[in-house]
Amino acid sequence: MSVLFIMLPVALLIAGGAVIAFVRAARSGQYDDLDTPACRMLLDDDAPPQAARGQADGRSRRQG
Repeated sequence: MSVLFIMLPVALLIAGGAVIAFVRAARSGQYDDLDTPACRMLLDDDAPPQAARGQADGRSRRQG
């Protein structure tokens, strides 16, 4: 029974921290657009990054 005097306030602090973190994230705009990030992986990039192009050609940057 005495463990409840420790665990109950700890649980309330953790739950309160989670609520505060959620409210902060919601106010800062983290949940404004939920659809675009899920579809972004389906879009192709126009050109690969510069570092990936050099490795794909089999050339290193030192050979010039």
